[in-house]
Amino acid sequence: MEPPSAPAHRGHVPWHRLLLAVSLLSFWNLPATAQITIESVPFNVAEGSDVLLLAHNATEDTLGYSWYRGERVENNQLIVTYRIDTQAYTQGPTFSGRERIYPNGSLLFQNATQNDTGYYTLMVTKNDLQREIVTGLLRVYPVLPRPIITSNNPNPVEHEDTVVLTCEPETQHITYWWWINNQSLSNSTRLQLSEDNRTLTLFNVTRNDTGPYECETQNPVSATRSDPFTLNVIHPVAKPIVEANSTTVTEHEDTVVLKCLTNDTGVSLRWLFNGQSLLLAERIKLSQDNGTLTIEPVRREDAGNYQCEASNLGNSNKSDPLRLDVKFDSAPGSSSGLSGGAIAGIVIGVLAGVALIAGLVYFLFIRKIGGCKDPVLGIAVTVSDIYLGQVTSANSQRTNPQTSTTFRTTLTNCPRRLMKLHTLP
Repeated sequence: MEPPSAPAHRGHVPWHRLLLAVSLLSFWNLPATAQITIESVPFNVAEGSDVLLLAHNATEDTLGYSWYRGERVENNQLIVTYRIDTQAYTQGPTFSGRERIYPNGSLLFQNATQNDTGYYTLMVTKNDLQREIVTGLLRVYPVLPRPIITSNNPNPVEHEDTVVLTCEPETQHITYWWWINNQSLSNSTRLQLSEDNRTLTLFNVTRNDTGPYECETQNPVSATRSDPFTLNVIHPVAKPIVEANSTTVTEHEDTVVLKCLTNDTGVSLRWLFNGQSLLLAERIKLSQDNGTLTIEPVRREDAGNYQCEASNLGNSNKSDPLRLDVKFDSAPGSSSGLSGGAIAGIVIGVLAGVALIAGLVYFLFIRKIGGCKDPVLGIAVTVSDIYLGQVTSANSQRTNPQTSTTFRTTLTNCPRRLMKLHTLP
């Protein structure tokens, strides 16, 4: 058994202060009729700290003290005994090495555990061998960890789902408390607490039930509160509105600020330009919540329709388009020039004109040389389907419409052609 003057373990509540109180009590001259009592100091003990079972009203005619676990004096439950005249200590079968007994009969527990909770019995033996027995209670409570809120449905549908929030972990001999938006729970037919307050049920949730929620656990030695928990209640999203500081601006001079306005909570925002997701650039920036779009400075390519879209897990809605017009200087010598598309259009137009002129010249030339005459019949020959090259002659067969006689003649000095013969009126 270590002597009472041995230092306490580092990190525990120092017990030498308790020893001072014990020492002072040993010098009290109390009436002989005073009965011995036991007090736990502190009354409620946090696990891991030190606690003293302080014996009050000890008298000078005491021979010794014996401490037992439980409410009865049983040898197999003996912790330690101390004899005053010899200052001898005797350890019992339930001695753990963390107990220390003092000359006034007080018993110190170092680094108390929850297993130390229970009744303890002190037997005081007088010089005349008379005995006085008293029992005291030691309460050791755990230091509570930070609780966590869990939900059976973190994304409920408005007016349809019921949500059950639970404060974890489940611990005995503690009290549970709930807060919504940093306020204690109000009376509501849609809110219901379990018998031990550990679970909170919300019936037919609405968008106003998003929270945040907090739960707190308490015992006699500690209290701790959870981190905030927010419900994401899925509900129809109202159409947002886009507002601008100006819808007609000047290139390189003005700054445009567009704001997405919505009354919905728990929604995410994104921006669209001409129906497509907006691409950010050094000039085009969004606020942290995406609610404000800033273009600085504005350029002509920024002209177009802007929309914002609000969405939650189940729904989304887009604003009406807001048209942004950008004025710019198109005078000669300005920084602007023909775009690639404009240049391509001009080139295509020129080429089309050249082709048209060439076709016209070719057509007129063919009309000029395109007739041959049969020298025998005096029949004019019209031409189609031109082929390249020259030939000296070609056979032509024709039926005279007056006599139904077939003639054969020779055409000379005509271009090589596939010919159709027609009689002129």
